[in-house]
Amino acid sequence: MRVAIFDSGVGGLTVLEDAIRRVPSADFLYFADTDNVPYGTKSKEEVRRLTVEAAKFIADLGTDVLVIACNTATSAAASELRHRFSFPVVAMEPAVKPAVTRRISAEGRLSLNADKRVLVAATPLTLREEKFQRLVASLDTEGIVDPLPLPELVDFAERLEFSDSPVLSYLRKATIGQDLRTYSTVVLGCTHFLFFRPQFRSLFPPDTEIIDGNEGTVSQLIRTMEGLKGINRERSVSPFPGRVLYFESMRPVTDSVALDRFRRLRERYSLVREGSSLS
Repeated sequence: MRVAIFDSGVGGLTVLEDAIRRVPSADFLYFADTDNVPYGTKSKEEVRRLTVEAAKFIADLGTDVLVIACNTATSAAASELRHRFSFPVVAMEPAVKPAVTRRISAEGRLSLNADKRVLVAATPLTLREEKFQRLVASLDTEGIVDPLPLPELVDFAERLEFSDSPVLSYLRKATIGQDLRTYSTVVLGCTHFLFFRPQFRSLFPPDTEIIDGNEGTVSQLIRTMEGLKGINRERSVSPFPGRVLYFESMRPVTDSVALDRFRRLRERYSLVREGSSLS
């Protein structure tokens, strides 16, 4: 079974890495629209157009399921892709629901952090889109969710700039005037941001939980793949398990420099995910 993963750039490599770890029997197609990154500062219509064009290209290559590993593209185009294409589309959204609902215990009691707030860090377009606004309105009955646009983190990731000094300087500037001790949870609402989990970890108090939408997205991918197996058992067998084909804005990636860039980013994310020290 082939899984296509689409992102504006390198952020979706975090979803790719998590998907490979949990679905090693599939083969993967990774599409990074590096000619047009970032998406988060563009208009909704432009992001919609770019996402549809990428999905058309992916459809021509052939896939069993498409994962939109980009919260911004999800906001702008997920509904349209589901109407246009016959393959299922798995889309991301910021993990607001688990951040808000985990304040309530299984017994219905408020947790010890019930008086604290939730910070959602994402791109400007994701945060201002109706999809996000509806999500928050449906869950945040106590008005505890604060949005934080961090567009420059996408640029940092695309440049492979992970040094503490510039990243932390940017984050401190972006959160001036906010008491970071008031947050029980920080939601990383852009896949590019997952590369910077160590910096978020050092900026916020030790008891602040930092979560993202990757686990939920990959779980939904697995459920979708199981459904496809029920329709056609041949789909469950991949001729190239674990293989990844990379594309950058309609171009196959074959040169060693570009492939090594993707490899290093996946390795970095693996270390970040495991909580290993980074040099």
